[in-house]
Amino acid sequence: MALFMLTNVPDGTSDEELLAFLAKYGIPAPDEIEHIEGDGSRPSVMLTFHAVDADALQLLRPRIHDMYWKNKRLSVMVLHERYT
Repeated sequence: MALFMLTNVPDGTSDEELLAFLAKYGIPAPDEIEHIEGDGSRPSVMLTFHAVDADALQLLRPRIHDMYWKNKRLSVMVLHERYT
């Protein structure tokens, strides 16, 4: 399992918009999507992939990291697993 954390996602972005954006740049569809509001200044989205490993996501990361989308600059991190 691997996680893709997108930070500074524009407010009001729907899951459908996000999936279309990811598909456009060759990022596979995630198994789970979790919106993380925080304090509202830089909303984030956590994408969970069960069948894609972190190394594969790391190779895909440069395709959208630091990209401007909907007037926001995205930041992308690859995480290996979430520990609770």
